[in-house]
Amino acid sequence: MYFAALLARTEDGWEASDTELDDVETLSDLAELAREASPDDDTVLVLIEQEDSWFGVVRIDGEEDPRIFVSDAAAAARSSYGEILLTDELLGRDPDDQDDLDTLDLDGTEDGEEEEDEDDSAAGTGGGGGSAEAVPHGPVGDAGILDDLGVGEKDLRSLSSDAVTEIADALGASEVLETVR
Repeated sequence: MYFAALLARTEDGWEASDTELDDVETLSDLAELAREASPDDDTVLVLIEQEDSWFGVVRIDGEEDPRIFVSDAAAAARSSYGEILLTDELLGRDPDDQDDLDTLDLDGTEDGEEEEDEDDSAAGTGGGGGSAEAVPHGPVGDAGILDDLGVGEKDLRSLSSDAVTEIADALGASEVLETVR
């Protein structure tokens, strides 16, 4: 189970809306969805929480690039919603290198190699999970994402089981968040 909500800051305070991420495939899609929630280019936060195992915050300020914080990258990587947030840039990967590796056939069979060599090749790449190995355990991204809104880096990193509610409390938006929960 996951919970996702948009919090848009307006001149009247925070407005919350429940959001369905099933049609969101990329960070660009998510940013566009968030921008639609605030026609005045105000700050919009996308808060995502999955089964108390990880949470993510995406901040969109007008047309600026989204800022992202993910509490546990390894846990998020196992989630289709987390994968939206874990961009190559956030993980410090060079997307050009990744694209080149994706086009190579590294199973060793094209040269007629023996099956034993095939197993060694798979073991060397982590059994096809090479990208999962590159995802760190623990937080990634901009831990200062909410500093100006009253949630400091240290506070954000220390949040755990009900992080979305705690963030909303700190922002003074807990009542509006509860309306969409």
